[in-house]
Amino acid sequence: MTLFRQINSLLFGLFLLVMISLVYFQFTQSRDFMSQQMQSDLNNTMTSLGLMLQPHIETGDMVSAETLINVIFEGGFYRKVTLTWLADGKEQVWENPVVIEGVPQWLIDLEVFGVQKKQSVITSGWMQLATLEIEAHPGLGYQQLWRIMNDTIMILSLLFIISIFVLRYRLNRILKPLHNIALQAKEMGQRKFGQDIALPETTELKDVVIAINSMSGQLKQVFVTLDQEVSELKEDKLIDQVSQLPNRQYLSAQINNWLNEPGFGGLILAKFDWLEDIHSKYGYQGRDQIIKVLSARMVAELPGIAEGVIARIANTEFAFLLTKAEHHQIQSYLQTLIRIINQEISKAGCNANTKFSLGVSQRIDNMQPSDLLSQSDNALQQALKEGKVSHWIDAQQPQKYNREQWRTKLENAINNNHFMFQWQTVSAMRSEEIIQRELYCRLSIDDKVVSAAEFMPFIELLSLGGQLDRCLLETIEQQNIIALTKQPVAINLTHDSLQEPEFAQWLTKFLQQSKHSQQMLFEMPESALISSFEQCQKLTEIIRSAGAKIGVDQCGRQMGSLDYLQKLQPHYIKLDQSFAFYEKLNQGNEMCRALINVANGLNIDVIITGIENAEQLQHFTSLRADGYQGYISAPEDISQ
Repeated sequence: MTLFRQINSLLFGLFLLVMISLVYFQFTQSRDFMSQQMQSDLNNTMTSLGLMLQPHIETGDMVSAETLINVIFEGGFYRKVTLTWLADGKEQVWENPVVIEGVPQWLIDLEVFGVQKKQSVITSGWMQLATLEIEAHPGLGYQQLWRIMNDTIMILSLLFIISIFVLRYRLNRILKPLHNIALQAKEMGQRKFGQDIALPETTELKDVVIAINSMSGQLKQVFVTLDQEVSELKEDKLIDQVSQLPNRQYLSAQINNWLNEPGFGGLILAKFDWLEDIHSKYGYQGRDQIIKVLSARMVAELPGIAEGVIARIANTEFAFLLTKAEHHQIQSYLQTLIRIINQEISKAGCNANTKFSLGVSQRIDNMQPSDLLSQSDNALQQALKEGKVSHWIDAQQPQKYNREQWRTKLENAINNNHFMFQWQTVSAMRSEEIIQRELYCRLSIDDKVVSAAEFMPFIELLSLGGQLDRCLLETIEQQNIIALTKQPVAINLTHDSLQEPEFAQWLTKFLQQSKHSQQMLFEMPESALISSFEQCQKLTEIIRSAGAKIGVDQCGRQMGSLDYLQKLQPHYIKLDQSFAFYEKLNQGNEMCRALINVANGLNIDVIITGIENAEQLQHFTSLRADGYQGYISAPEDISQ
């Protein structure tokens, strides 16, 4: 029972006790008063009637005596009058039935008023003439008692109702700080740190609120400090201090991630020899200033053309990894880059289109990081050798279908549910227990199995992600795939789905009708959370309300803050594969440990990805991660 209800019940009980006591006191006082009134009236009537009857009884005038008694008796205040003539023993009785109007029978049955009667002897001198006995009628007493009690109960009830409303209002006002404290404590338990609670007027509660605000502020500061630690480690290990661009190590990890996932795009390597001339003229400070200006312009203008990573990998060398770009987008990106470089060269007092070269290569199927870097470097060397601004090595990879053919075939395969599923186990770090399974899908196109690595780039390119996710979830439900395992099943959502309001509405109905919603885990990529947090948060609320859980994929890949974890409160995160890559370079554990500390501080489970073998897994065992997955346990076909 809540504190409000306990206090309310206590005061209600006390007030009810006081009211009952008042009613009882009023009842007894009124009863005694009416009894005394009836007794006094009876005495007065007996005296006056005896004096009036005496002369008539002396003369034996029975008619006049009866007339006098009738006058008094018909007033209705007496139940019975008995007159006994002592001379001949004749007895006359006048009697009224006990009929009381306007009084409930239960009150009459209580017999509140006992029998009240008075007897006296009428004499003449020393001679006794007759005996007179009068019994009072209780009707008037009951009527007056009922009226008084009725009025008393009505007034007290009205006061009671008004007091209850006033009491509830005042209790709400008084206890509101306690309610706020409870909410704040609950949010603190969920690692949510909102605004401080306003100080109440009550002195005792004010001290509690101050303590809660202080505790919340300290916990919030702990999270901010951990977040800053991760950011500082990333900046120290992965950021070039002059240009504030990612360095070679970060670029290598992102290339490795990109080639291990479905994607399309290319890599541009750039060598800016004109920066050496600037260094010769103005020293390293002048060169560094120009590098900062050039980097800022590239970061401001190039991402609008194609998504990617801009990195400084050496003193005069830069790299541009385009992670989502078609051939024409790479061309536009290259032209814009050349324009920016020439403008900065001219501002620095050098000749345009000189002293810099660009080597361009495009991603093809089954390409390794070394192949992509080697191909771009060959293109760069060719441009330097020929004295050209840029050189493009076009692998001329034969395209299986053109864009419209891909659209037609993908829509046909998706709408007809030509899915084939696999899943990969996610194991507990400290035991062999399987904590979840991640679902992968392939498509059957032209009677051939097409992997996600091949068709997902075109899903993103043609904005078919929402359609794919809807049909995929329907197929999972129809084929009852989730029922094949006891563990929760993780399902990755595409960027398109996370940004479509229609998908959120559809998912609400789907989860309401699904039999396995509580066994579903929905994963969102970190990049989508950073770019479209509000849409992701709305979708998260829908998923949670259905009993499903939320996970963050590729956590730690982006260079931004991790404050979205505190706002979103996912059930688990999967660290980006780059941390496993950094570990190979003996530089990953420190950043990985800091990120895990942030997650543990928010009570979020951590899964390390990209584990290739037992030896690599051994390096992560000292960290407080909850699980791992990777090529150490290959995906398995789902047999029904």
